[in-house]
Amino acid sequence: MSSSKTAYHHGDLARALEDAAMQLLERMPAGEISLREVARAANVSHNAPYHHFADRRGLLKAIAERSMADLLARVREAVAGARTPRTALVAGGSAYVRFAVEHPHAFDAVYDPTVCVPGAPTPTMAPLIEGLERVLAEAAAAAGLDRPADVTALWGLVHGLGTLAAAGHFTLDDALAAYRAAVERLLGT
Repeated sequence: MSSSKTAYHHGDLARALEDAAMQLLERMPAGEISLREVARAANVSHNAPYHHFADRRGLLKAIAERSMADLLARVREAVAGARTPRTALVAGGSAYVRFAVEHPHAFDAVYDPTVCVPGAPTPTMAPLIEGLERVLAEAAAAAGLDRPADVTALWGLVHGLGTLAAAGHFTLDDALAAYRAAVERLLGT
């Protein structure tokens, strides 16, 4: 327990720490978030995070997993809300780009290769990655792009557009318009 008079016991300390870390992630890159800072934000002792995370890398993995779950949920929701296969493909990719721009630090945490090691995701991250691949593949196939290379190209397209727009190389609106135009060109009008 913190020596602070305002500190209190959390019924779900792990969740409180993750929530605090996610709030910090909205303001700063994951690489700048320390366990001590998360403890301070959660209003617990500086040692409390070590009850749930072996080290800072464990915290970063949890942040990446939660961020990927958020990204996947947004893409799924966008695809499910579309009326046609074509609009589902546009909506899903647009949700991906929008997430990258609106939550750039969370997006970076998801794809940090030191946290989510390519080819060796955590047991929690693996099904999230598979889910994202599946929702993109199903949307692409329903629209007529059913080759694995099509899905790879679409994922690369939305990832690149999101990354570039998040870095300020062009606006979100320009990125979304470019994605729609690319899908239209791929599918034909």
